[in-house]
Amino acid sequence: MRSYFILGMCVLFLVEYFVELEWLQLVVVGLSLLAFLGSAFKADRFPRLLGIIMMTAGLIIEWRKGTGVQGISDGLFLILPLICLLTLAPLLSIPLRLSGYFVSIAALLRNLMHQPKKLYAGITGTLFLLAPVLNLGSVRILNEFLEEIKLPSAMSAKSYLVGFSTAVMWSPYFASVSLVLHYLNISFKGYILYGMGLSILSLVVGNILFALWEKRHPLSEKLTPEAPLEKGHRLQMMKLVLFVVILMSACLVVENFTHWSMIVIVCLMSILVPAGYGVISKGWKRMASPLEDFRDRTVPMMNNEIMLFMSAGMLAFAMKGTSAANGVSTFLGQLANQSFILFALAVMLIVLSITYIGIHQIAAVGALAMQLNPAELGMSNIGLALLLLLTWSISTALSPFSGLNLMVSRFAGISGVQTGLRANGLHLSIIALIGIAIIAFIE
Repeated sequence: MRSYFILGMCVLFLVEYFVELEWLQLVVVGLSLLAFLGSAFKADRFPRLLGIIMMTAGLIIEWRKGTGVQGISDGLFLILPLICLLTLAPLLSIPLRLSGYFVSIAALLRNLMHQPKKLYAGITGTLFLLAPVLNLGSVRILNEFLEEIKLPSAMSAKSYLVGFSTAVMWSPYFASVSLVLHYLNISFKGYILYGMGLSILSLVVGNILFALWEKRHPLSEKLTPEAPLEKGHRLQMMKLVLFVVILMSACLVVENFTHWSMIVIVCLMSILVPAGYGVISKGWKRMASPLEDFRDRTVPMMNNEIMLFMSAGMLAFAMKGTSAANGVSTFLGQLANQSFILFALAVMLIVLSITYIGIHQIAAVGALAMQLNPAELGMSNIGLALLLLLTWSISTALSPFSGLNLMVSRFAGISGVQTGLRANGLHLSIIALIGIAIIAFIE
């Protein structure tokens, strides 16, 4: 029943986006509050506690600003697109799974088991391709394929984090990109080449560092060879690449002609692509079971995410214009006038400090995106967006409380600090320095 409630909220939000009825917005906000409260009872202990603290703080701060119910309503409505994105995006995994792409990915990785460097490249490359569409589900799927291999903990930590964190910087199906571009008023078309370029660079650096690490820690004896990759699987992999390219291109085309919000476009694609697959393949019977699984398992399991996203979003919105936020923006503005490098390092340090104690990136980065004015900093909107998304990506990998770090540390069997800082600290440090240098160059 709760799944229908959450899905209904998402559908009503999409309807409200096009019809723009004030009373419907209030209905959607009311439903979002009920969804938050319902998730609070089902969420894990830490996300529940953190979510309640952030939501309470956000509501109190917004109320004390004098905006009243309208301000709180605006804050909740602002984060609703990301909740809808989070809820609907997993639908895209249905046509991918039914088309047999996952079987081909498993076959490819088994084929590379006796070659550690190629296996690492296969894992990170597959995540680079799948994570933009499937989010954390891509890591879970890959781990199912590799569970029998029993990869060394360090290799799991390095490959999963490096491959996944690239998507945080460019995929419109991620809350990070959608949120930052929305707040800074940047089109996805104008940003994608910068974001994807930095992501590919991160992937290349990660593979080079792993090759150097593997020379000192040989893994070939621990991995066993498998049969060569069949032609059918190679064809499926090519189709998968084409699918992702067409999906992203479609988002760009729709944005270019309609000027709709990219978040709304992505939500619509998440619904239309599975529906189109069912019509074209005439596979509605085969889709029945995955759709039921989505309704009965996937949506109800989003309690932690709904708690954290809504509360962090409300807190970020409430912080805008407060004396604390103004003080931070003034401090950062002074640094920017002195040195871009000092400004960029300060932004990273602030976000990493906040997220390392458990506060979600939406609160930290969202507050900065809403508060900072690129023109006053002497920066372009694209440059600030790149910096914030680079920082988001790094904090997602480093913070022991991020969903990615928690999942990978569980799969690798090591602590969150070991997963983030020890296994990937060098890679993230190099990417931070390279990213800052590139942003400084394009400014």
